[in-house]
Amino acid sequence: MAEIRDLLFELGTEELPPKSLLKLSEALKDNMAAGLEKTGLSYAAIEAYATPRRLALLVRGLAAAQPDQTVERRGPALNAAYDANGAPTKATEGFARSCGVTADQLITLKTDKGEWVGLIQEVRGKPTEALIPDIIRQSLAALPIAKRMRWGAGLAEFVRPVQWVVVIYGNGVIECEILGVAAGRTTRGHRCHAPDPIEVTNPGEYASLLTTQGHVLPDFAERRARIERLAVEAAATVNGKPLIDPDLLDEITALVEWPVPVLGGFEARYLSLPPEVLITTMQDNQKYFPVVDADRKLLPHFITFSNIDSRRPEFVREGNERVVRPRLADAEFFWNQDRKRTLEERVEELGQVTFQNKLGSVLDKTRRVQHLAAFVAESLNLDPSFAERAALLAKADLLTHMVGEFTELQGLMGRYYALAEGEPEEVARAIEEQYLPKVSGGPLPVSRTGEIVALAEKIDTLAGIFSIGLVPSGDRDPYALRRAALGVIRILIEKNLDLDIEVLLEKALGRLPHGFDPDATRSALLDFLYERLRGYCLEQGYRHDEFEAVLAIRPTSLVDFLGRLAAVREFRGLTAAESLAAANKRIRNILRKSGETVVANADEQILVEPSEKALLAAARQAHADILPLLHARDYTTALCRLAQLRDSVDTFFDKVMVMSEDESLRLNRLGLLALVEGLFLNIADISALQPAQ
Repeated sequence: MAEIRDLLFELGTEELPPKSLLKLSEALKDNMAAGLEKTGLSYAAIEAYATPRRLALLVRGLAAAQPDQTVERRGPALNAAYDANGAPTKATEGFARSCGVTADQLITLKTDKGEWVGLIQEVRGKPTEALIPDIIRQSLAALPIAKRMRWGAGLAEFVRPVQWVVVIYGNGVIECEILGVAAGRTTRGHRCHAPDPIEVTNPGEYASLLTTQGHVLPDFAERRARIERLAVEAAATVNGKPLIDPDLLDEITALVEWPVPVLGGFEARYLSLPPEVLITTMQDNQKYFPVVDADRKLLPHFITFSNIDSRRPEFVREGNERVVRPRLADAEFFWNQDRKRTLEERVEELGQVTFQNKLGSVLDKTRRVQHLAAFVAESLNLDPSFAERAALLAKADLLTHMVGEFTELQGLMGRYYALAEGEPEEVARAIEEQYLPKVSGGPLPVSRTGEIVALAEKIDTLAGIFSIGLVPSGDRDPYALRRAALGVIRILIEKNLDLDIEVLLEKALGRLPHGFDPDATRSALLDFLYERLRGYCLEQGYRHDEFEAVLAIRPTSLVDFLGRLAAVREFRGLTAAESLAAANKRIRNILRKSGETVVANADEQILVEPSEKALLAAARQAHADILPLLHARDYTTALCRLAQLRDSVDTFFDKVMVMSEDESLRLNRLGLLALVEGLFLNIADISALQPAQ
């Protein structure tokens, strides 16, 4: 059995970016695994460690060397390897030199594709110590770092300056240089609690050594779990629970090596502010966990984590309380000042805020959204007054002090101010919901007015930005048009708004102030939306060919699109589906290649074969049967009814030659096929369906 040992690699740095730490750690682990696999080094497991000052990997059970390999090397073809006198050609001699042998040591390799001169060599695997430095360097070079920095006089680049490097295999140090620093066996613990160097004898003791001697918890997941547990315990002392945001939990975990909870407080009067203001202040600005009671109402407390186990924890608490109070006082001031003017009084001032140079001001956009929202409401047979009012006030909170300080509260503060001013709940809620969904898969508007305003706002943005040619390309999407398009799709489908998206785009494009090609823009926008719709449908479990079958007829109601798509998926499970899909594909090819102008109908008096007369009768009866089903959008039942045509279609193709020399008969047979094809195209192009694999 091959010898195995553990490997430890630790990169010690200045404080790493907290929001990137976990991603860097995971990527380093993945890169190392890929590097070991590429070089053929076997191992049992890789454990990743990450703290603010280090990235580390423990590779357990790492083989001492690559396995020996039998390598077959192929040179020139045999008929070109030797001259007429049997002497090796220059190509053969060059190949031999590259293999480290002479030409007379080469052999003939025979395959089913021919014969070549070649060589079979036993290649001894390289020792792990020789391979690891380059694997580490390549793993670090491949990390997802947006901007690398240099430090000192060296040329090494990393996200932060490197202070020390540990590379130990078994009990020995692998002598190498990583990012300009010589590797050793000395690590460092906590800056304050364990400033002296710590020697690592073997990789297996690394984590316990840092914990016991270094005052550092190196395991990210363990540290995160401890922070969460300590936060719960601290909140319990005031009969509360911590409000733990997962992203903030990760960020705090990336900020401390030895987490110590600190329970702080603030004046209860600040609880009269909207709770989201307090939560944003504590979470985003201060990196605190807010504390709530059993009913999830805020308590006048917060929990922060110190990286120092202070002998005077009250000083740490008081320091944090001194920092948060001015922020809460500012928020209170903003709240009181903002309510001295109504949202409506601010609307005209939006004319001084540019939305986009060619598209005008935010006030111009507000007017466009207001008009489109009213149209959407009327299309849904609703009173447009709520939608118009909400759209008018929707952007006014952008001019408030509170949103100026906390931009992430736009919309939300609009709702609070609207309620304080006596606006209807439906209008106030829609002001907040205009931005939903904020992320892929995020919550959608709950109120109908919110759905309408959110839809109008997104369609106006899509229409406007497309009209000036700023179409997303590659990763660039500065106006978040992909997110807006997906939002439109989700609102229409998941809220069952049976609206014509093409008509909505025409209405939005018609309100734009500048010159552009509306037809080309509308077409490009529809393609963009259908492409986002494709991704949405595939995520719902539909197949590519099912989507293509419905896309072929381009339904402009997305609710209708999904209804057809569900019917196609149901249809393909029928025994007749594959045969009919193939027949429709055949019909399509015949009609295309005929070169004839075909009317989708046939004269029974001209048809001569019993099978074609039977197909005509079956097609006409099917048409009569599916008309009420199409009107009711019962596409599943309609396709099941059309599946009954299989036998008639199969018999037709078995018995009838479509391209008869008799022109009248040929045109009628083509018309019959067009009639059959048209029955299915009322729902979808089933010829797009692929055979089952």
